[in-house]
Amino acid sequence: MKPRGTGLTLFFVAYSAAWAILLPVMLIYLMRRARKDPRYTRHLSERFGVVPAPLPGAVWIHAVSLGEFRSAVPLAQALLARGEAVHITCLTPAGRAEAETTLATEIAAGRAVVTWLPLDMGWTCRRFLRAARPKAGLLMEMEFWPRLIESADRLGVPLFACNAQYPEKTFARDTRITRPLGQAMGLLAGAMVKSDLHKHRFAARGTAPLHVTGELRFDQPVPDRLVQAGRALRARLGATDRPVITIASAIAGEDDLLAGAIREIRARRPDTLVVYVPRAPERFDTVADILQAADLKVLRRSAALGPDLAPRSALPGDVQVLLGDSMGEMYAYLAMADRVIVGGGFVPKGAHNISEAFALGKPVWVGEHIWTIAYPAQEALAAGVLQILPADPGAIATALCAADGPTPAEVRDFFAAHQGALGRTLAAFDSEMARR
Repeated sequence: MKPRGTGLTLFFVAYSAAWAILLPVMLIYLMRRARKDPRYTRHLSERFGVVPAPLPGAVWIHAVSLGEFRSAVPLAQALLARGEAVHITCLTPAGRAEAETTLATEIAAGRAVVTWLPLDMGWTCRRFLRAARPKAGLLMEMEFWPRLIESADRLGVPLFACNAQYPEKTFARDTRITRPLGQAMGLLAGAMVKSDLHKHRFAARGTAPLHVTGELRFDQPVPDRLVQAGRALRARLGATDRPVITIASAIAGEDDLLAGAIREIRARRPDTLVVYVPRAPERFDTVADILQAADLKVLRRSAALGPDLAPRSALPGDVQVLLGDSMGEMYAYLAMADRVIVGGGFVPKGAHNISEAFALGKPVWVGEHIWTIAYPAQEALAAGVLQILPADPGAIATALCAADGPTPAEVRDFFAAHQGALGRTLAAFDSEMARR
């Protein structure tokens, strides 16, 4: 067990007290989310550390939601291929559903299990770890729960940050305001980080040892079924010779801006088809209303298309916007595109995953807030396959309608140059486990 200073010990006391006070608020939050998605309150005992079907000795991977799980897929599959059992924890229904679908065969064979991550209280985390008894844990991306980290250290479970990043705003916050949160990261058994920049930030918090392994999203499998379905849908919509722009992972606060940009784009290129994919399923109806209020002719995927994006009936010929109101089909929507806008970056919350578009050779445009994807955004900017846009509908339209831009070959070359994180991650994991 790593040493704890007085300040960190006092922080854990205060943190536990805050959880005791705010637990009813958290339960109310889950119940409210369950009004739109009942899955939030299913298996509720797991959120208090219960593990119904533990796999002792499994490698535990925590992937908070859909995107984090997808980045963990190649790692989980590689571990399973060499005989390891895998325990996946998630916090959102989308992540859990994807994990249960992707690992269905392994779950049925008793080689994988999927549960909720427990609420971050000392007793729930210890209960979870004692029940699950993993050989080691991997926290994907930037999921750093202080009590979970402290409990793993106390119980002797090696817990590593994996595919890890320490974004600029979070690092600055932990430097100025929430120093104990940053200090808790020093209790990790180590970290496999995305870049040298993140390595230096973790080192400043006392995390050791550190390995620069790159971005696992560059190694995640591309589902050919979805790619082919997307291309077929583009043809069915009569857009083979029309420009197609996909707006992926748009979040609350961006919709009015992007709706205005679509109107500007269509004023310059009236034949443009836009595929609009909101980030969260609970926003689908709201986004549909915003797009329709902008006098855009919207076709909802849920209403018009069945399995594999096949039309249920003849499609209208005047579709201006296809609303991708579904989960798990992003590669199909990206496959339809000539150019891609990735959302999140037009508001301070920060841009989302750009690697999926790169995997298909699509150039990407984002808003100016890229602190959440510093790697690989800075490298992509330098390579010319990513461009930053201001939060202005006219400027967005000008950039997306421009004749110049990176070629698919240039994008694929960039993508290929940044692959290999899986091998480096496995090597780092094996090295650290061999030392124990």
